Amino acid sequence: MDVSHSGDARATLRDDHVLRYTRVLSLCIVPFLVAGFVILYFFPQHTAHLWAWPLRPSMTSMVLASAYLGGSYFFVRAALERRWHVLSPGLLSVTTFATLLGVATVLHWNKFSHGNPAFWIWTALYFAAPFLVLGAWLANRRYADPAPDGLLPPAMRAVVTAIGVLAVVQGAAMYLSPATFIPLWPWTLTPLSCRTLAAVSCLGGAGLGFWRAGRWSTLRRMLEVEIVMVGAILLAALRARQQFDASKPLAWPLLIGFSALFLLSVVARVVRRGASGDSRMAADLSGW
Repeated sequence: MDVSHSGDARATLRDDHVLRYTRVLSLCIVPFLVAGFVILYFFPQHTAHLWAWPLRPSMTSMVLASAYLGGSYFFVRAALERRWHVLSPGLLSVTTFATLLGVATVLHWNKFSHGNPAFWIWTALYFAAPFLVLGAWLANRRYADPAPDGLLPPAMRAVVTAIGVLAVVQGAAMYLSPATFIPLWPWTLTPLSCRTLAAVSCLGGAGLGFWRAGRWSTLRRMLEVEIVMVGAILLAALRARQQFDASKPLAWPLLIGFSALFLLSVVARVVRRGASGDSRMAADLSGW
C-alpha cells in the first residue's frame, strides 16, 4: 500500500475548496434576494400588490429588505469564494432564517395573498431553501480544513460569540412569543411581521461558531455583510422616522444597539485592513 499516496489523497480531500454546487446555488439565490430588496426597500407602500402579503408599516418592509441586501452581498461573494470556512457560518444562519420564514408561512397561512404570484415564489423559496442551503453546507463540510490558522484572539471570539447568542436569544423569544414584543416594539407589528423580524435577528447566529475556532477571514466576511445590512436598516430608520414611537421600551435600545453594532463593525474592518496592509508592506520590504 502506498502510504504517501493515501496521505496526499486525504490532504486533497480536506483542501477547504468550495463545491460547484455551492457556487451555482448562490448564483441562483441572488436574483430573488435582489428583487426582494428592490420591492421592499423602494416600494414598501405597494407590498399589497407586489409582495406575498401586505407588509405594514414600511419600516418592517425595509428591515426585511436590508436582510435581503446583506444576503445578496453574501451570496455574490460565496459564488466567487475559494475557501469554504469563510462561508460555513453564514450558510447555517441562512438555513435558520429560511426555516423560520417557512414555518411562519404555515403558521400564518391565512395572512398571505394566495392569488399573488409573489406568494407562489415566496412559498417555493422558503419551503425549498432550507434543504438546499443545508445540503450545500453538509456537502461542503467534508472538505473543510481540519487545521484552522489565523485564529482570532480569545477575547474577540468571546465578543463575537456573545453578540451571536444575544441575536439568537432575541430572535427565539420574538418568534415564540410575538405577543410579548408587540407592545414593546417602537413601530407597529403583527404576529407575522414579528416572527419575520425574529428570523432576521437569528441571522446574527453566524457568530455562534466563533467560540472554539473563529478565523479572521471568516469574521471579515461577516463584518462586510453586517455593515451592508445594518447600514441599510439605519438608513431605513431615518426614512421612516415618523413611524417610530420613542416612548416604547425597546425604541432606544434598538437604535443604540444597531448604531453601536454598525460602528464597531466598520472600525474592526478598517483597523484589520490597515493591519493587513502593514503586514504586507513589511513582508515586501523584508524581501529587499
